[in-house]
Formats: sequence, structure tokens, C-alpha cells
Amino acid sequence: MTPTTHLHASPTPWVPVDVQTQYCTFAVDGLLFGVPITQVQEVLRWQPLTPVPLASEQVRGLLNLRGQIVTAVCLRRCLGRPFPDDGDPPLNVVVRSAGEAVSLLVDEVGDVVDTAGHELLPAPANLPAPVRDLLQGVVALPEAILLVLDVDRTVGVPLENPAGGTP
Repeated sequence: MTPTTHLHASPTPWVPVDVQTQYCTFAVDGLLFGVPITQVQEVLRWQPLTPVPLASEQVRGLLNLRGQIVTAVCLRRCLGRPFPDDGDPPLNVVVRSAGEAVSLLVDEVGDVVDTAGHELLPAPANLPAPVRDLLQGVVALPEAILLVLDVDRTVGVPLENPAGGTP
């Protein structure tokens, strides 16, 4: 259940405002990201993928998750980052977006972080545009800056495909 705060405003006396304080964290190319735990379905080790012909490079393939077909999206490619050289397979953070399950392929999975008492700030202008464009904002934690990913925007990013297929 997501906590809500009621604010007094005119003309409606009570307006519910979503207050998300817990995030599932993960790393991509050395950056610490978080998504609201309410959007995370599960976290998995590497799963075999079935390639999707003519899909953009962001769509790495499809995985069968107990009979449910899930699109695997490479978060590195969405962020304009290079593939890692270490050969370690990515991990799957399966999230819900528009009622569908989508797997975000990430480098490392972290902990659930509670950001209560910390403010969600706008993404700084000095972040690269491909990163900044996919964020809801940032949270300055004592040990790190948490980049709060907008899941719907990330998986709905228009994907260029010079081959002419659809993602």
C-alpha cells in the first residue's frame, strides 16, 4: 500500500498526493538508480532471451517468466551508455508499466532504500541528456545520489530502428 498525504487546497478540500519513500536500487555503468518498490514485480538473475528480429538495440529480447512473455530492455542502451567489457551478464529488474511486465537489464541490484525525510529534487542540468530525460528526479542521500527512474518514460522511449521494424 502506498502512503498518501492529504493537502488542503481550494476548491477541493482534500487532494491525495502520492508519497513514495521506498525504492529498489540498482546500478548501471556506475550510476545508482531507484524505482518505487510499488512498481517492482521481482528481481532475477540473468535469464535466456529470445531475440526479436528488427527490434532496436534497446530491446534485447523476450524472456519467458513462468509463462508470461516479458520484453527485456537494456537500460544501458536507453541511457546511451556502452555495453560493459567485463562479460558479466546483466540482472533483471522486472517492473510494471502500463499494466505490463517489462524487464530492465541492469549491472547490479542494490537494496531497498527508504528516502523518508529526503526531498525529491529536479535532475541536475549537468547530467547527460539521455540520463536526465528518463528521471523523475534525484534524492541526495548521505552516502550517494539516488537517480529516481521514471519507469513509464524509460520503457516508452521512442526507439529508433534504422531497419524499419517496431520495438
